[in-house]
Amino acid sequence: MRVDDRSRGAVAIIANARGDLLLHLRDDLPHIAWPGHWSVLGGGCDPGESPREAIVRELDEEAGLAVEDLVELFEVPDVHGSGRLLTFYAGVWDGDAEALPLTEGVKLAWVAPDLLDTLLMPPFIRTALHRYLADRS
Repeated sequence: MRVDDRSRGAVAIIANARGDLLLHLRDDLPHIAWPGHWSVLGGGCDPGESPREAIVRELDEEAGLAVEDLVELFEVPDVHGSGRLLTFYAGVWDGDAEALPLTEGVKLAWVAPDLLDTLLMPPFIRTALHRYLADRS
């Protein structure tokens, strides 16, 4: 079965040198997937766009962020939200999260991995973050 562009997306797990993760607090609007939840930056693929192209565009559009050497990790479906098959990428960036020009959502913040389970977060994002952290150790 071929997954078309409209049902694909890409997200990025961004870590800093300390190992903190860059998380995005989503707007609390009823018409978006996972309103008011903490997540990672990313979004859907535009027609004809690959997941890699989409994550580079989304990072720039959402936060003015350019991350070198993004590594493709795995794919996870967002079954209970957008319905998209999301390709997860990982990258490293050291900077001030609050200084980024956020264009959607409430805020960006560095979060220590041991605090992940205290945040309201889509279950598939939480699972993916724990998988990423386990693979790193």
